[in-house]
This record gives sequence, structure tokens and C-alpha cells, in this order.
Amino acid sequence: MILGSTGGAAGPAYRRPLPPVLPPRGLHPATQALPPLELTVPEMRYNPITGDWVIIAPERARRPGVHLAGSIRPTGPSHKEDCPFCVGNEHLTGAERLRIEGPGGWQIRSVENRYSALALEGPVEHRGQGLRATMSGVGRHEVLIETPDHGGFPSRRGEGAMQALVEAYHRRLVAFHEDPRVRHVVIFKNHGSSAGTSLEHPHSQIVGTPVVPAQVRERLVEALRYRSDHGQCLYCATLRLEFEEGARLILINEHFVAFLPYAALSPYHLWVFPKRHHGSFAGTTAEERGSLGSMLSELLKLVARRLADCDYNYVIQTLSPAENEVGYFHWYLALVPRVTRTAGFELGTGMYINTSSPEVSAAHLRGETGEGPPP
Repeated sequence: MILGSTGGAAGPAYRRPLPPVLPPRGLHPATQALPPLELTVPEMRYNPITGDWVIIAPERARRPGVHLAGSIRPTGPSHKEDCPFCVGNEHLTGAERLRIEGPGGWQIRSVENRYSALALEGPVEHRGQGLRATMSGVGRHEVLIETPDHGGFPSRRGEGAMQALVEAYHRRLVAFHEDPRVRHVVIFKNHGSSAGTSLEHPHSQIVGTPVVPAQVRERLVEALRYRSDHGQCLYCATLRLEFEEGARLILINEHFVAFLPYAALSPYHLWVFPKRHHGSFAGTTAEERGSLGSMLSELLKLVARRLADCDYNYVIQTLSPAENEVGYFHWYLALVPRVTRTAGFELGTGMYINTSSPEVSAAHLRGETGEGPPP
């Protein structure tokens, strides 16, 4: 069911539609009649999806060096002789599992990670006694080489290239889940050294693990609790509320909405939600995947322009294809610009300090506060 549809009965509670009049496509305009954007004192906000309390403390952004982590990247070479991901060095990568052809050769390759976190071969075996539990570290780990262009960072690539990348993500996700040992798959990109990348050539990674990670289980528990208490999907309810309030919306297209959550864990932390309720990225249509590629392309260009081309991570949070129809979970993409760093407080408490209110961050991304990072 498409959230935002205008006809028919309301249906089950977790599928209540969005208001019938949706904002126009593109950058969302500032919403009127809202509380003041600037916070004069810190406040704590609860994120019901992650289960986190977040401290919103804009005054901490006045410390030296805060929000200055990014710098405009120089245009690099399109080819490097010693790069294993460049054209002509295909023999330096792991075994190829996917190739998407383009003009003049391959456009995208997915290869086995030569430094895999998990062993490709072997059964899942559990061992242990009492508190000492172990299991064999088997699974799948691939690198998706996004472009043959060594300097072709996402913000410099066209919309079609990002659409092809999203299609590659989908194909590998489905393939990973055909392995009976794989219980969970995560698709992610590290862009820049502070985001954890070790090779400059644009690439993403996909990992299939034999267990469901604790963070995923905890978020499923929160989603199930909300469904039990309120009779509707927590993610759909969140999306409806973001439309009603409007202050944190960034981009909207036919199938997706990009916004900063009310209790964003860090400055400019973005979520991209599909309008249609479904639990797995594997359940997207070809049209939806094209729409996601278009939005991701526009978002990454926006981050580069507004946040001084900072480093970032993005992750697709999704269940398996078999869980696509669950009523309590809504797959989504999280994009985290690395404009601040976590430190001892976060490590010691598991709580986050966000040095910019999400409303101010959203206004900046929409271009309402001028170019470049905020002062």
C-alpha cells in the first residue's frame, strides 16, 4: 500500500494513509507556524525507533573545530595504476560475482572481499559451554566497485549511475539471502577516512552474517512493542508525523521521503523512508529502485554542497526477502555525515550528543541559512 494514497478505506491501523495533499517534489519548503528553530538551552529527545535518548546541545557546536571536519575534495585522477579497483587491475580483486556493463566496458562490479570479515566456505557450527559461546565465523562479504572512474565520487556521478548502483545492491541482497547460512544482510558505504574507508576508489560493501545483530534485534523489539501498544507500524507513524510537522523534511519524490528524525543521533543524520510500507529492500519494484537512486544522487550532491564535501556513511537497514510483508517493520536508508566525532561520553553511556538541532540542520540543508557549513 502506498502511503499518501487518497482513495479507499483506511484499512488496518498500521496502514493509515498520509494526509491526501502531499508537498511538492524536490526540496521541501520551510513549514510555517512551527516552534522556534533555535534552542536556547539543551534538551533531551527520545528516538522511538532506535530506543535512544539524545541530548540536543547546540551550544557545544561553538567549541573549536566542531562542524569543520569536511573540506572540498580536489578532483582526482580517473585511473591509478596501483589501484585494485581500476580498469585493467581486475585480476587484483577477489572473484567476481556481479558485473553490470556500460559504455566501453563494465560499469559496476561486485567481488569477493579479499580481506573478508567472514569465511565464505564452511557450515554454521555452534560451540560453547555456559557463558562461553562461539560459532563459526562464516558468511559472505563482497565489495561493490561503483564505477571504473577512480575519482568518480557519488556527488560527481549522474543520476543514472546511482540508479544502477541501487539495482546492484538489490541483486546482491537477494543473492546473499539465497545462502541458507545468512540470517542478516547489511549494505553500507564508507566515504572518506573519518568514515572508515581504506581505499579511495568509490566502493560499497555488503555483508551477510549468520546471526541477526543485537542492534537490529533491539530495533525490532521497539517496533513490535509499538505495534502491540498502538496497533500500527512505528515507521509509518513516524513518517506521518514528519509530514504533519514539516520542519525536518528535506527531499520528496514519487516513492521516497528524506528527513532528519526528531531525535537525530548526530548533526545532519538523515533517514530515507519509502512511502510504501514493506519490510525488505528486496521487495522494492524496479520503479522504486530507480526513484531511490535519484533521491540518493540528489542527497549526496546536497551534502557535498552544504557540508563542505564531508565524509559520510550510509546504511540500508532491511529485513530478509521472506520478511517483506511483516506489519511492524519498514526498511529504510540512514545517511550519516561525519561532521562531529563520538568520544568518551558516548562510549561510556551509549547516549549521543547532537550539537545541532535537527530543525536547524534541516533548514541548512534546504538552503535557508546560506552556503557552506554553519558557523
